[in-house]
Amino acid sequence: MSRHQNLNHVYPNVDRNQPMFSRHLTAFGSHWLPPTQAPLGGWRNIQFPSYPCRPGVPPSPQLFHPTRHLSGAFQPQDTHNTNWTRQQSKQHLPPGFPFHGFPHRHFHLGLMECSDKEPPYKRRRSSEERAPGDRSKGSPKREYAPRQAHSATTSPNYWFKDGKPPPPPAPPGTSPPRQALELKRQWEDFSHCYKSRPQSGGGRQEPPFEFSVMSYNILSQDLLHDNNYLYKHCSSSILNWNHRLSNILKELKEHNADIMCLQEVQEDHYEKQIKPSLEALGYQCEYKRRTGRKPDGCAVVYKKDRFSLLSSHPVEYFRRGIPLLDRDNVGLVLLLRPTGSSRPEDCVCVANTHLLYNPRRGDIKLAQLAMLLAEISTVSRLPDGSSCPIVLCGDFNSVPWSPLYSFVRESRLEYDGIPIGKVSGQEENPRGQRILTVPIWPLSLGVTQQCQYATAPTDVDRGITNLSVQDFAAQPMAAMNRPSIEHGLRLTSAYSHYLTEDSRPEITTCHSRTAITVDYIFYSAGTGDISTQPEGPLPRQGLQLLARLALVGQTDLEAVNGLPNEHNSSDHLPILACFRLCP
Repeated sequence: MSRHQNLNHVYPNVDRNQPMFSRHLTAFGSHWLPPTQAPLGGWRNIQFPSYPCRPGVPPSPQLFHPTRHLSGAFQPQDTHNTNWTRQQSKQHLPPGFPFHGFPHRHFHLGLMECSDKEPPYKRRRSSEERAPGDRSKGSPKREYAPRQAHSATTSPNYWFKDGKPPPPPAPPGTSPPRQALELKRQWEDFSHCYKSRPQSGGGRQEPPFEFSVMSYNILSQDLLHDNNYLYKHCSSSILNWNHRLSNILKELKEHNADIMCLQEVQEDHYEKQIKPSLEALGYQCEYKRRTGRKPDGCAVVYKKDRFSLLSSHPVEYFRRGIPLLDRDNVGLVLLLRPTGSSRPEDCVCVANTHLLYNPRRGDIKLAQLAMLLAEISTVSRLPDGSSCPIVLCGDFNSVPWSPLYSFVRESRLEYDGIPIGKVSGQEENPRGQRILTVPIWPLSLGVTQQCQYATAPTDVDRGITNLSVQDFAAQPMAAMNRPSIEHGLRLTSAYSHYLTEDSRPEITTCHSRTAITVDYIFYSAGTGDISTQPEGPLPRQGLQLLARLALVGQTDLEAVNGLPNEHNSSDHLPILACFRLCP
């Protein structure tokens, strides 16, 4: 609807083509639903497609065309006076690497509002509402009743609430204040895909152990300040730590996960605020700060009434004397036993990490990942030589179907000729970069090419000590001669990386520069799991994916002005999955 031309005497400077009424959207409130009770559909009415869209498996390329699904996106508006533009970057796949249909594209969000131009009449918190340490000034919000029809017997003083007139209209050329929207996410339930276990011998059978896992980069406050150029679309009140802490703790409490893997947990905030708050909710907390003078680290917390701790293993990726490993990233590996179980094989290995961000240093990321996988292989090994189920969470700073991601899921990576800037899929222009060296990490690291700790110097040099005679004989000689790295953990992703209803890419992190997926929950799939697994028999002891908290697409995040926002206080979204421990 456009303004009527006869309104020029009221608003002489208003553009006639400007919409008369602003857009009103409904604000939603996120809440946790148990996976067995959460309906599919809800606000987005999710319908599972007829083609396979299982965790870690992309849709068929014939059914998904990236250009077709990205052509109708929003374009920047001149009225917002912003210099952000939406760009579609080149795909980040090495030469000859198979394309699985995921458009590796970085997006510039054209709908975010610059903090230099806050909307007029933005409500500020009063002194009673402000959190301690918040120095923002403002007055309480004034509310007004709708204007009543004028009559000769009605006094103008009674047209409005308390006899006060409404605020004057917004000056021409400015936007009215928008309602703070909240993302609506729901659980996708897969429990109906599994058959109930038959009763044996007429006796009562113990129900299988089920638990939920969260992975969440909560955004360190110090890192937020050091990279404030990424958050110019946010007002200062949204970036205030007291506001952010309240939202983060609210999210953790509402999701109520049995295990939480948190990244970018600032040490002083963890000790004084986060840890006491989580312990009051019944959690046991394990923490590892980054090395050097870095202020943040990784935390793994679990419910004390669901698990008991068998061992905790921090992993430091920094190695003095090895130039490749001169960064301060860390990992944390826990071995947990479900409450009420006494069998040695009834345990779960939980690992959490935050790999290096630098998109141009994929060689460092692969070396860090190899060190973590070596620790997981050791911690998860059972007395009989097999491995207990594994849940690997974290911010891997790598996009789906990149070489690093494929290495985790496919257990093998032939890296000869891959530029280091293409390893994570983040680098837009890797040309002119050197390729990965052979071997990627030096022999002095003490980690074999099978991502296991070496027991002798020759183990690292040959890289085949852990292979059996049958495995060695089954390997083609041409494949054995190609530079490659391997691991034997057989992991898959809890997420498919595509939205179920329209196959748009899922997004886990979003700010003013990019909107991509870098956060994952990998797990050891057991017999009967719905995800597609590598060739070969599945281990009897494993996990079955029961449900996951659905992610959102880029347009959904644009509607709430990106991340962080009023309700989501990190530049990442938490991802959650529910599992069943196979007997």
